Amino acid sequence: MKKETIKKIVLAYSGGLDTSVIIPWLKENYNDPEIIAVAADVGQGDELEGLEEKAIKTGASKLIVADLTDEMCDDIIVPSIMMGAKYEKYLLGTAFARPIIAKKLAEIALAEGADAIAHGCTGKGNDQVRFELGIQYFAPGMTIIAPWREWEIKSRDEEIDYAEAHHVPLKISRETNYSKDKNLWHLSHEGLDLEDPANEPDLDKDKFLEMSVSPYKAPDVATEVSVDFEAGVPVAVNGEKMKVSKIIAKLNELGGANGIGILDIVENRLIGMKDHGIYETPGGTILYFAHEQLEMLTLDKETAHMKSKLAVDYADLIYNGKWFSPLAEALTAFAKKANENCTGTVKLKLYKGNMINAGITSPNSLYSEELVTFGESDFDQAQAAGFINIWGLPTKVQSLLKSGKL
Repeated sequence: MKKETIKKIVLAYSGGLDTSVIIPWLKENYNDPEIIAVAADVGQGDELEGLEEKAIKTGASKLIVADLTDEMCDDIIVPSIMMGAKYEKYLLGTAFARPIIAKKLAEIALAEGADAIAHGCTGKGNDQVRFELGIQYFAPGMTIIAPWREWEIKSRDEEIDYAEAHHVPLKISRETNYSKDKNLWHLSHEGLDLEDPANEPDLDKDKFLEMSVSPYKAPDVATEVSVDFEAGVPVAVNGEKMKVSKIIAKLNELGGANGIGILDIVENRLIGMKDHGIYETPGGTILYFAHEQLEMLTLDKETAHMKSKLAVDYADLIYNGKWFSPLAEALTAFAKKANENCTGTVKLKLYKGNMINAGITSPNSLYSEELVTFGESDFDQAQAAGFINIWGLPTKVQSLLKSGKL
């Protein structure tokens, strides 16, 4: 659509630097359209405070807050835990939220009769793809506006200049101007001194870590915790039943206090460049580890090995914005089927950034102490000779061929 025909825009609004300056920029550059700000509540807590006043003050007609936390946890995070999906060790925190937010943006835009949807993602990042593929799936004819791909602003410093010139209040300064993304699952940190991987991140810097303490400041005594699963779904912490979002919040508290889940990584972005960042994922790191421990008892070898291969593809789909696809749907079904017997309790000790297995139990355990014992058992070890002869027959034939004796 031509700029002058766009009368109403739905904006994905977080109140951070990018989206704060986008409201006045859209008003200036798109013939003063109505801006409906949409804030997705994905468990980021106090970041939502004061957003309505700020959005309206800077030019939005209203703010819609959409509670998407449980949908993100139940529909995307849980099957990802089941699959063990990790993207280059990254536990997909930002990527988990984007499909759900994109879906809601499309729904609101259609309901409000909007002409376009705008977002604050840069032309270098992954999120532009995640948002726009989701919007295309639920509102395929919708115009999408990405100011970072249009405007003349070239840096976050210039964004701050623009904000100051337009009297847009900001919670950051030039010295604390990290690019951050927070939800219930994680918090990411990028930019400033982190742009050079040669720099050692100062984890103890004031107001840097928000969900965790560094392992250096963690307690000198281990914290014990147990996690219960039913068919791969986390259902309780320390014996107390609660929904998944509450479990993540509780484990964030316990893990964060013990320096669990701080990841320093240079990852390969979808757009083709490498990116250095620090991720805080305390509760999620515990859940992934606990689930892996339980699967060691409950999952057969062939399924376990296949799942570990498919986990890479599953993580790629989520990271690359392909959540709404037939393959993602099929792999989700596989993850749930593979987890049918993944029921039991995992006990852990959390200590200065480490997770120590303190015992696993399951009614569906495939582990047999009688079979594996070094003591006396009914297993007939003599049968192994015949098995080895048959198993090694191809190896033997190859050797005979090479030696000319076949």
